[in-house]
Amino acid sequence: MFQTSWLSWALLSAIFAALTAVFTKLGVNTINSDFATFIRTCVILILVGGIAFFTQKFQPISEVSSKGLLFIVLSGLATGASWLCYFRAMSLGQASQVAPIDKLSVVFVAVFGVLVLGENLSLTNWLGVVLITLGIILVAWQ
Repeated sequence: MFQTSWLSWALLSAIFAALTAVFTKLGVNTINSDFATFIRTCVILILVGGIAFFTQKFQPISEVSSKGLLFIVLSGLATGASWLCYFRAMSLGQASQVAPIDKLSVVFVAVFGVLVLGENLSLTNWLGVVLITLGIILVAWQ
């Protein structure tokens, strides 16, 4: 089931993202947000490195296209910036406000998907994007 189902993996991602928000809020109460981001990054590096090692998924960098490598590096930089901003926001605000605003990424992905990737969204899809935006505003409003 998990091997071929994007939906199963996406739902697990959402559950872990929710746990991330709760654990982050509990953690940044006693740790500087930038240092907390560093610790989290080290944990992820060890975890994912271990998975890649034990499943023998490492591949030589020379086999990766320069275009692919460029976009993965840019993705890493964007992830780092996102995490730094997220941890700072969590240290300053309430998790019940920060996490929903962070989920505006769903809306931005839809817009960037159309503008950058050439994806097509139907009227129903756009209605969903609007409703997600309104929902985020309602959840984050205090």
